[in-house]
Amino acid sequence: MYRILYVDDEPALLDLGAIYLGEIKDFTVHIRTSAVDVLNSDNLLSFDAIVSDYQMPGMNGISFLKEVRSRSFTIPFILFTGKGREEVVIEAINSGADF
Repeated sequence: MYRILYVDDEPALLDLGAIYLGEIKDFTVHIRTSAVDVLNSDNLLSFDAIVSDYQMPGMNGISFLKEVRSRSFTIPFILFTGKGREEVVIEAINSGADF
């Protein structure tokens, strides 16, 4: 069983994403609305992959990615954004995003 962490500040998107990912065999999806809360918890490194929104209050997805990478280079990290700006993609890849 793979433990997936999905972080987004919009509960409706979290619910939809969790339903979608949860339909994949062997995925257990854990949802959170705050990257800051995740970083302050003790279980960040217990996940097999992280999916995160880019635009969130308190800490955006790039900052979250950088903090995750400072703690672990092995957890796959997927960052998504509705903005689609090229500079966001470049910064994400340069900061260690896997997709």
